[in-house]
Amino acid sequence: MATVLCGDRKTNIPEAEALGEDLWIPQADLERASGWTLEPEGVCFDNSCVPIPTHREAEFLRPQAFNLSAFWRHLKRPVIHDEKGDNWVFGETAGGLKAALSSLQAPDFALPDLSGHYHSLSDYRGTKVFLATWASW
Repeated sequence: MATVLCGDRKTNIPEAEALGEDLWIPQADLERASGWTLEPEGVCFDNSCVPIPTHREAEFLRPQAFNLSAFWRHLKRPVIHDEKGDNWVFGETAGGLKAALSSLQAPDFALPDLSGHYHSLSDYRGTKVFLATWASW
């Protein structure tokens, strides 16, 4: 079992297998965990596809499994995990973060109100929102 944090997604993958720096997930869970899909031309997201290097296929593919961490490193994106390999975070490139910051638009997030109903910041786009934060440290 592994919990994968990728972008705004949090995905629990019971059949995931952590082997050192590699996280093998079922191919069927690739899109749910990362938004990427495995296609004949490579690994695709929206209109872009990244071919899997033919001499390195075994590094990325097994029957019915995909090495998400190796692919992420191939994209030159950061990957971190806890010591046991139960929790994995797949980060953005510095260029992707710069573009997000340049937009001057706050990243989307969701938090519950006192009754437990979740509200996303994106639900309020176009209106003025006052956010009050607090920390005990």
